[in-house]
Amino acid sequence: MSVGGIENGNGVGNGDAKPFKVFIGYDPREDLAYEVCRYSMLKRSSIPIEIHPIVQSELRQKGLYWRERGKLESTEFSFSRFLTPHLADYEGWAMFVDCDFLYLDDIKKLVDLIDDKYAVMCVHHDYAPKETTKMDGAVQTAYPRKNWSSMVLYSCGHPKNKILTPQVVNTETGAFLHRFQWLNDDEIGSIPFVWNFLVGHNKVVEGDDSTYPKAIHYTLGGPWFDQWKDVEFGDLWVNESEEYTKFALKKAE
Repeated sequence: MSVGGIENGNGVGNGDAKPFKVFIGYDPREDLAYEVCRYSMLKRSSIPIEIHPIVQSELRQKGLYWRERGKLESTEFSFSRFLTPHLADYEGWAMFVDCDFLYLDDIKKLVDLIDDKYAVMCVHHDYAPKETTKMDGAVQTAYPRKNWSSMVLYSCGHPKNKILTPQVVNTETGAFLHRFQWLNDDEIGSIPFVWNFLVGHNKVVEGDDSTYPKAIHYTLGGPWFDQWKDVEFGDLWVNESEEYTKFALKKAE
């Protein structure tokens, strides 16, 4: 796919610019969500990007992931996401993002927000879900800094992020990882919420363009699940999905 500049992780276009690495969490139950997320990002990107799915079965085969799945893990990438710095060879900046995102703007604008004084950057949500289940019946949990880890820019070469070895990712607690407890608070940079716009929580303020989402996060469940067909902003995802399907079929011809 050359829209925005990659094919199977190989940056093309934009001269010799080094592709920005993106790791998207993959779950077999949400294969289409992954493909649409990837497509929406590529289509709008004006910089070369290198996208890799984080697939638990592959990580297990490589000996990088071995922890047993807990009852509260709603996806296969609940913990494997924290391997992002390792998968990026602890070099440069890279992004992790859940697969239930839809990008509406150029990822270059997000990359331009990177500040090297931070170890990570993310949206600092103050999110306490009222629902007890999400997606296809998965248990909903509430904890400090919830959803901060759903989209993270990592300075992979930062000394603190070298703590995130496969051993640590496989053995540390959910609190340690999802609350960024390997970092000091002043090492966690903030990104505008529109880059991780939580459907059902964040709101668009009429007449204020700065509140319109640049990346929609269907955190409770998206239209690829039958029970979430009518979710807010669901029409945008459905339209993107139909466009992706036409693109994929044409590419396969």
